Amino acid sequence: MGTQPVGPGGDWTGLAMAVGLALLASYAAASVAARLVKWALSSFGGDHAEQIRQWKGPVRVTRLVVFLAVLLALALPALDITGAGLPVHATRAALLDWVVASGLRILVIVLLAYLLVRAINAASARLEAQVMSGGGADRVEHVKRARTLGRLVRNALSALVLGVATLMILRELNVDVLPVLTGAGVVGLAVGFGAQTLVKDVISGFFLILDDNVRVGDVARINGTGGLVEAINLRTIVLRDAEGTVHVFPNGSITTLSNQTKDFAFAVVDVGFNYNEDTDRVIDTLREVGNAVAADPSFAPNVLEPVEIQGVEGFANGQMTVRMRLKARPQTQWDLARELRRRIKQAFDERHIAFPQAPITVALAPPPPSTAAPPPTPDSPAGTPPG
Repeated sequence: MGTQPVGPGGDWTGLAMAVGLALLASYAAASVAARLVKWALSSFGGDHAEQIRQWKGPVRVTRLVVFLAVLLALALPALDITGAGLPVHATRAALLDWVVASGLRILVIVLLAYLLVRAINAASARLEAQVMSGGGADRVEHVKRARTLGRLVRNALSALVLGVATLMILRELNVDVLPVLTGAGVVGLAVGFGAQTLVKDVISGFFLILDDNVRVGDVARINGTGGLVEAINLRTIVLRDAEGTVHVFPNGSITTLSNQTKDFAFAVVDVGFNYNEDTDRVIDTLREVGNAVAADPSFAPNVLEPVEIQGVEGFANGQMTVRMRLKARPQTQWDLARELRRRIKQAFDERHIAFPQAPITVALAPPPPSTAAPPPTPDSPAGTPPG
């Protein structure tokens, strides 16, 4: 069928029909693709309202990309069919070949990479949600581990998908990726030899996560500095202390790591009292206080075992010391210890059990230096000043 140029007196009816058919087919294809993407993401992320709100972005991007791709693919053939083609045949043929051969593949690569990254994020979020919804004594520990591993898996898989997609797009643009890969390998080898500290940090971080020594949300002490673990990366671990200061430790520089919230913890309280108090009476009082805290509905869910009185710990500074402790869930031991101290003070006051008095230090000022002349020596005559 011959091609008629569009212009004054041209076939505007054919052009309108061609554009209408292309738009209609593009819209239908985009709608089908959006429904498929929504169904696929729902199988990964579940049917929660929060997840449904997160689907809107991928669904809209899919609809737009598919609409543009189908429109580009059908526009020129539709113009040919209706006889309202463009006047320059060579340019039209070259454009059509590129759109069908490389343009569509690039759009598909971009769309698939985007959808894969979002699917990875949705799957990781769903895993964390399932762990959080479960019960049991180890729920908190499972949540911490799921968050730590989920973040690392998301970052690693997203970087892998984006890297592969970039190489595929470069190949579609007739860019030889072999020199790029070779150069990257050489640069990686040079960096491996030159940045030994970086490699050490990454390897140490990998085994730190693999051994499950610490997780995001734990309270840990690293190289003498304590705080809440906010992030665990392959190269660094980030702590925030009680004052809000952020401490960043390269994984290769960690020499000592003490996890204060691993599986369980103890609320330990050392109680001092005077020597003239009855030790058995004091221990009975502490046991009653510990049992009362363990039975309190506000604290009972965090207490794992009955109170333990370990006995007299020592004699020092004019007092006797008895140690008591409660086995508690991680990160609740400090609240339990504060409540124990508060109730111990009240119980001691009610039963007239005396706490030891703080020692008072009295400092005596030295006498002022004397200004009188020293007595004469036997070798000096009377009245003769010495020296």
